[in-house]
Amino acid sequence: MTALLPQLTQIPPQIAALGDYEGYARERVEPGAWAYINGGAGDEWTLRENVAAFTRLPLRTRVLRPMKGASTALTLFGCDMAAPILIAPMAFHGLVHPDGEAATALAAAATGTTLVVSTQAGQPIEHIASAAPGAPWFQLYIQPDGAFTESLVARAEAAGYRALVLTVDAPVNGVRNAEARAGFALPPHIHAVNLEGMCSLAPGPEGALLFGTPLLESVPDWQDISWLRSLTRLPILLKGIVDPEDARRALDCGVDGLIVSNHGGRTLDGVPAAIDLLPAIAGCVDRQVPVLIDGGVRRGTDVLRALALGASAVLVGRPILHALATAGALGVAHALRVLQAEFELAMALTGCRTLDEIDTGCLFPTLRAG
Repeated sequence: MTALLPQLTQIPPQIAALGDYEGYARERVEPGAWAYINGGAGDEWTLRENVAAFTRLPLRTRVLRPMKGASTALTLFGCDMAAPILIAPMAFHGLVHPDGEAATALAAAATGTTLVVSTQAGQPIEHIASAAPGAPWFQLYIQPDGAFTESLVARAEAAGYRALVLTVDAPVNGVRNAEARAGFALPPHIHAVNLEGMCSLAPGPEGALLFGTPLLESVPDWQDISWLRSLTRLPILLKGIVDPEDARRALDCGVDGLIVSNHGGRTLDGVPAAIDLLPAIAGCVDRQVPVLIDGGVRRGTDVLRALALGASAVLVGRPILHALATAGALGVAHALRVLQAEFELAMALTGCRTLDEIDTGCLFPTLRAG
C-alpha cells in the first residue's frame, strides 16, 4: 500500500476552491476511512445529485446595483455568524487528522463560523467546545436509553452549546457499499466517546434483518420531540426534513428551525437532491422558522442559490473533512474563507447588497433549447 503523505503546513496556490482539496486529502487518508467519509447509500445516485442539482440553477447577473455597506453577516438563534455558512455535523474527524474535532473547532472560531458537533464525535463535547471560543451547536440522536439522552442534552447546555440539531432521518443507516468493499472498521483509538456508558440494546431475533429488531422497535417518533422540548431551553432544529407534511408537523411540535437534508446521500438512495427539495419546504414554512439546507454545497454560488430558494443558511460537510485531512485547522479555515469569498463575489455580481436581497430573482428560469 502506498504510504500516506503528511499534512501540509501551508496552502499551495493550486488549492483555489473546495473541490481542489479532495485530491490532496485522498493522499492523506487511509482507504477504508476515505470510503467511509465519501461513500453514499445504494448506488450513490442521491450523493451525486446533491452536487449536480446546483448546476441546473443558472444565475442571473444584475448590473449597476449599489453595493455600499454590503455584508454577509447574520444572526441565527442568538449566534452571530460571518456568513450564512455552518459546518455540518460529521462523525470522527480524527479519522483524517490527529487533532480531530478540536482542529475543526479552532478553524470555525477563527472564521466566525458555527460548528455543529456530532453526537458521534471522537472527542468529548466539552473538549471540543473549549478548544476555541465560539458558539457551537450540538447535533443529537435520541438514544433508546432516555436517561442517557437527557444527560447528553444537559452536558451540551453546560458546555455552552447554543442550539440542538436533532437528526431525524437516520433511525437506521442505508447500505454504503464503498466502505463495505473497503472492509472499513474504526481504528481502536477512535470511537464515539460521548456515548460511553449508554445501555446497549439487546440482540435481535435470530435471522432477523431489520424488522422486529430492538433497533427499529426503539426509534424515536413525534412524541419524542415534545419530550426533548421539556428537557431544554435551547433552540431545537430538526435535521432531515424533506417532505412538506413533515415540515408542517414539525412546526406544530414547536421546533425552532428545520434543516432540509437527505443525510448527504448516506441513508436512503433515490431521494432527490436537497436543493430540489428546498423550495417546497421553504414555501410551506413561510418564514415561520429559519430553514437551513445541508447537502452538495461546493461553491459560494451554491450558497447564493440556496438562499435564493428560501434557505437562511447552508451547512457544508465532506469538503471540510477534505480540508482538515489536507492541512488541519489551517486547511479548514482556508476552505471556509474561500467559500465566503466566492459567496461575496456571487452577491456582488447578482446585485445583492444584503442577505435579505437574495431571492428567486437571482436565478433564471430553467433555460430550454430553442
